[in-house]
Amino acid sequence: MGLAVEKSRSIVSAMIFGRRVTAQDVAWMRREVFAEGEVTRAAAEDLFAVARARMDNAPEWTELFVELITDHVVWQSRPTGIVSEDEARWLIARADACRSVEALAALVNVLAEADRAPLWFVDAVKARAAQWQAIGAALKARAG
Repeated sequence: MGLAVEKSRSIVSAMIFGRRVTAQDVAWMRREVFAEGEVTRAAAEDLFAVARARMDNAPEWTELFVELITDHVVWQSRPTGIVSEDEARWLIARADACRSVEALAALVNVLAEADRAPLWFVDAVKARAAQWQAIGAALKARAG
């Protein structure tokens, strides 16, 4: 377990320093860092560090990020399938610090997979999704 966190932190540092997460990085993380499927809080924090770095990442990165954050919040927290108040506060705070596409995708996916979540969390995710849609529409109008 300590080794996974150490590997995670090392690869995260290297990716941030290199300013890009490649498809090869994602494959390596799946195979070496997260092979056993466990996503610790420290590893989840490391994933958010990459998201906050706003780098030019391969599309595979977003898929991995969303999958791992959802696993951490929904499936590896107890009781399984339920987003607790604490988990919801933690996730919203991390997503708000990132304000990235992958963070929004993780929020939406957590809601899609959870059996139950606090009502305020559902409302908060909907508000953030609506805000992103408005930004997208504004950018599209400006480009057109």
